[in-house]
Amino acid sequence: MTTPILPPAMLGILGGGQLGRMFTVAAKTMGYRVTVLDPDPNAPAAEFADRHLCAAFDDQAALAELAQCSAVTTEFENVNADAMRYLAQHTVVSPSGDCVAIAQNRIQEKAWIQKAGLQTAPYQAIRQTADITAKSAVLLPGILKTATLGYDGKGQIRVKTLDELKAAFEQHGLVDCVLEKMVDLRGEISVIVCRLNSDNVRTFDPAENIHENGILAYSIVPARLSADLQQQAQQMARRLADELDYVGVLAVEMFVVGDTHELIVNEIAPRPHNSGHHTIDACAADQFQQQVRIMCGLPPADTRLLSSCCMANILGDVWGANGEEPNWLPLQNHTAAHLHQYGKKAARAGRKMGHFTVLAADSEEALATAQQLHQSLTSLAK
Repeated sequence: MTTPILPPAMLGILGGGQLGRMFTVAAKTMGYRVTVLDPDPNAPAAEFADRHLCAAFDDQAALAELAQCSAVTTEFENVNADAMRYLAQHTVVSPSGDCVAIAQNRIQEKAWIQKAGLQTAPYQAIRQTADITAKSAVLLPGILKTATLGYDGKGQIRVKTLDELKAAFEQHGLVDCVLEKMVDLRGEISVIVCRLNSDNVRTFDPAENIHENGILAYSIVPARLSADLQQQAQQMARRLADELDYVGVLAVEMFVVGDTHELIVNEIAPRPHNSGHHTIDACAADQFQQQVRIMCGLPPADTRLLSSCCMANILGDVWGANGEEPNWLPLQNHTAAHLHQYGKKAARAGRKMGHFTVLAADSEEALATAQQLHQSLTSLAK
């Protein structure tokens, strides 16, 4: 068994956005030091890190310095998987570059989901125009998604006919794509898996996710689903993590389909996830503490939900036209609401600037309060 990495060891992270920032806070709180590699001189994580390597993610000199850390992780899946494989030759890396590469490509991702014996929406890989044939029609109406670099609703076009499909493929630039059949969507949930090895795996309770304009708006926990379905979702997420032999924190997004509430896997994220931010305020240990523990060879901690809650994203849309701050007073005055800002310098429409989590007696109350508080932010910014 590998000897655990203990404080005050230096930990490294590829990426300095909000997930890197929250990882850094967790690591520093636990007594570790942190080095962040991110090309943005104003990277949110750099504000708390011991060291900021302001360089490109494939910069060899910066990677060589990061390789001196006791362990390295990542905060986003579009990081260079080869950079992670390089780092793994010199230090502990989790998740593996191979797992990150699978999550980067929808075609590979869906193949692995099915390899684990789990269901996806019916789909077809489209790599060239010739792949679009009469057989593709059975998947219409559908969504054409780029195989790589899609997030928050980007890289997705809805299509109803073969002609629309061909036009969408051209609009995507003739890059590798996946055509997914539209399903009878009744809800979306996600499960965060924390896995060190097959003997040390924990999952957080499923979060019920509500999207607006393709971006996560609210995550409600407990999800408003039966206990049996929630347990099934956790088992499915663990099964996929085991199939990947995953080491780290993994988010598994699922669709709830049809009258029977069948669960199918949509996609995975090889890192902590926006829908898991509630764990900071509502769980025994949060997803970022788990990320630190697992990369250091420690078993995942208690994932118990301590309070029903709702997490709400705060986008740049609630800032004024000239960058005026929202009036935070109604939110800050609420004794069950917990505000987390990401330290980003410029607010833009659609940009995630922070989140808040409302604790409540049950999911419905948490959601209603979160929506009310979010509306107060929106109206005061105008």
